Amino acid sequence: MEAHGSSDLTGIAIVMAAAVISGIGLRYLKQPAIVGYILAGILLGPSGAGLVKQSEEVSLLAELGVILLLFLIGMELSLKAFILVLRPATLVAAGQIAASLAICFGFGALLGWRPEESLLLGFIIAMSSTAVAMKMLEDIDELRSETGRITIGVLIAQDIAVVPMLILVSSFGGGEEALGIGILVKMVVAVGLLGLLIAVLGRRKGKLDIPFADAISGRVDLLTLATLAVCFVAASLSGIVGLSPAYGAFLAGLIIANSRLRGEAISVAEPIQSVLLVVFFLSIGLLIDIGYVWRNIGTVLAFVIGVVALKSVLNIWLLRRAGEPWERAFPAGLIMAQIGEFSFILAAAGLSTKVIGGDTYRLAIAVIAVSLLISPFWMNAVRRFHAATDRGISDYRAALQDAYAEELAGMNRGRAWAQRAMLLGGSLLRRRRGKPDDSPADPPPPADTPPSDPPPSDPPPRA
Repeated sequence: MEAHGSSDLTGIAIVMAAAVISGIGLRYLKQPAIVGYILAGILLGPSGAGLVKQSEEVSLLAELGVILLLFLIGMELSLKAFILVLRPATLVAAGQIAASLAICFGFGALLGWRPEESLLLGFIIAMSSTAVAMKMLEDIDELRSETGRITIGVLIAQDIAVVPMLILVSSFGGGEEALGIGILVKMVVAVGLLGLLIAVLGRRKGKLDIPFADAISGRVDLLTLATLAVCFVAASLSGIVGLSPAYGAFLAGLIIANSRLRGEAISVAEPIQSVLLVVFFLSIGLLIDIGYVWRNIGTVLAFVIGVVALKSVLNIWLLRRAGEPWERAFPAGLIMAQIGEFSFILAAAGLSTKVIGGDTYRLAIAVIAVSLLISPFWMNAVRRFHAATDRGISDYRAALQDAYAEELAGMNRGRAWAQRAMLLGGSLLRRRRGKPDDSPADPPPPADTPPSDPPPSDPPPRA
């Protein structure tokens, strides 16, 4: 037993180290570190090298990471700034959810899905990743801009909507009274309490006085423990009354954000939250069944491309309808094109309540993870094509060459040097074998090397 536990701990330590190294490598390549964490879980997890198995302990740490993520989002949220974008953010989030549900119920009618299954898949597709979006906004220096403000506003509205979604999905396993009056009361109470708290704190001019604030201020150890205690107490109370623990953590974050301890609390909570988020995205990689993905690669890619493309178009259209100009709607719509981390929790809740089966769950996990992986590359590609069209290029092939001119030039240089190396190698091999060398004396220059000027001709004779 002890040896087995030691082996598990060694595997987890190796995978965590690989996740950190992979994340640093992706950051060096100017890509989100989150992609590296997921890749480490895929390569070293159960369907890869098998160094660590997906376990309840890893899943528990991942859920703690989500709770702390919402807690930190609540602490960092500026209510005054959120209230300024409350109407467009709510309209866009509601439109995303409504469109996703309509699409899934349409496919469900064609494919024979149960209504609960269509509802759950619609919820899963509607969500976008707050963590990935914030990193992407930070990478393009738009986190504090108007684009960042509307994007974060929509994402927070989605995170708030997760609460009634989880309540509704969890109720499907409750038998005949699953959709009774009790569930509706819970959802109304959750949304109403949050709306009331935002209204009260948003109108308040001064900061809240938290008990014992003076005693723990400046004491890193006590402040860390007190911050975590507030988060987990609120999460526990929310779970006890039948709401989501993440909902309680978000409310606690909002309260801390409007207190005098906000700055200190964020500084001590961020490192812990970062560690648990690494575990969360690592666990996503551990969840992916590579064998299933390989056997169904066409289906997975079709779903991923369809979801990301449709969400991009839908997001941009909804933002434009909400009054946002094109220069803000375009990047914001692309940033929210992936499927979010809370979709994993919704999928797990659907699996536990028998709303979806094992194959549907594996497909959902694969589509969510791959959409997170390709999201930064998707945004990069679409922005390049958009820049090419702005320069008046309308032909697809010409736009592709313009968007990836630097990469194509590098490929041409590499191909030319490879051909040159092969010619030189063949010449040396023939000389070693004693055969006449029929290769040209000088290998041809690379394809992208401009031709040299012709030698000057002799001047004409004078008359």
